[in-house]
Amino acid sequence: MKFCAECGAPVVLRTPQDDHRERYVCTNCASIHYQNPKIIVGCIPEWEDGRILLCRRAIEPRHGLWTLPAGFMENGETTWQGAARETLEEANARVKILDLYAVYNLAYINQVQLLFRATLLDLDFSPGIESLEVQLFAEHEIPWDTLAFRPICSTLENFFADRKTGDFKLRSGDLEPPVRK
Repeated sequence: MKFCAECGAPVVLRTPQDDHRERYVCTNCASIHYQNPKIIVGCIPEWEDGRILLCRRAIEPRHGLWTLPAGFMENGETTWQGAARETLEEANARVKILDLYAVYNLAYINQVQLLFRATLLDLDFSPGIESLEVQLFAEHEIPWDTLAFRPICSTLENFFADRKTGDFKLRSGDLEPPVRK
């Protein structure tokens, strides 16, 4: 950040009084500009036969790999609304959001990811602008080797394990940066 969003003057990085972190502060109007984590919302869209809807990404990062429908939450919407909107945008699929299933903290990229269990309302789905294709997968058909993101892999592994017992627990965790080889 170089300029104040309030008045356009330059900003400097410093610790405001009564704060403990450096923030961008305007040199003219003294506005403090906070930078906070991005919230990612999505869902596990399940059809009545147990298959899960996945999207093959048409955008970076991870172009061409499979994922659950998810994306950045927008201002003015709830997490539930955001998860349903992302599913509609990426898969042209309508869902009923059931409950929060997984929360992952990815502090190293300033994200919090929230994934909800959801029921597909019908089989009328197709690729949205951010998807190359969308497809329903039974558990044994999930393309595990071509899943785009670690939180999605963990979520699906836990989901299928919980589905076997019928006990869907809220899953949460802190994910560390991937180890580079």
